[in-house]
Amino acid sequence: MTGQRTAVPAESAASGAATIGITIGALAVSTTGVFVALAQAPTVVSTFYRCALAVPVLVAVAWWETRRNGLLDRREAWLAIACGVFFAADMFLWGTAVLEAGAGLTTVLVNVQVVVVPLVAYLVDRELPGRRMVFALPVMVVGLIAASGVLQQGTTGHNPMLGAVHAILAGVCYSGFLFLLRRSGRQGRTMQTYAIAIVIPALAGLGWGLLRGLSSTLHVDGPALGWLALTALTGQGIGWLLIARYSHRVPSGVNATLLLLTPVGALLLGAVILGERPALLQIVGSALILAAAYGVSVRREATSAPQPISAEEPARSNR
Repeated sequence: MTGQRTAVPAESAASGAATIGITIGALAVSTTGVFVALAQAPTVVSTFYRCALAVPVLVAVAWWETRRNGLLDRREAWLAIACGVFFAADMFLWGTAVLEAGAGLTTVLVNVQVVVVPLVAYLVDRELPGRRMVFALPVMVVGLIAASGVLQQGTTGHNPMLGAVHAILAGVCYSGFLFLLRRSGRQGRTMQTYAIAIVIPALAGLGWGLLRGLSSTLHVDGPALGWLALTALTGQGIGWLLIARYSHRVPSGVNATLLLLTPVGALLLGAVILGERPALLQIVGSALILAAAYGVSVRREATSAPQPISAEEPARSNR
């Protein structure tokens, strides 16, 4: 009996795998806030440990990449350093903004990346965002505002105006980090770029702590160190490695949209692990973000029907 199979374009399969990889990465990164909260460590200390503990694994992965694709050239190395500077600035500004303006408002403003990254990609690379991204953007913004809880709780920090400024700056730095990280994937040397990018926040956290006389606070107890090690594994390790590996394989708008799954995942984990109870509006906002992410990332079927492949004639794989 002769069966028939449908040929799946290699580009579509690669895009699907990249979407899955970024989704898993974003959900892994969403554990960061919960684990840092359980560690109950100051921002500088948590930044240092969650980056420093990830460095050995990332260096090993980067070394493996150099054997396959070669070392970064001088220009790529400078871009990797810039990527790390953006990442470090984002971490410190985000931590400051949370204290000044509260987590809700900070979450909304930091995720300005969903607009900034596609805009930068258009200005620099002439990459058009696509109609679905344009239509989904208002839905994502409304969903993000609702999911953040800012509509119910307002601002809980002691200086909302300054916190908003710091949160917007953090969002711009986050966008710069994402754009440069995505660009590095085109040369097949993303792991080296990310390894360098993660070393810089670790050094910045250590240097800032020593400068402020916080050397004694770099010592944390066993449980706190355990939570920070778990953060390094899931967020800085698995999560961002997957995002770094796959982000260049999808349009910048799709990548930015999928990363909005991070606050949604954090909301769900907060409910399960920390016992936090999200409001109905937060659940609705999360649903809007999920719907927008699905609508933007799911690939449209080709207008022409794919050619059937006979069972006796196996499909050729593109290598």
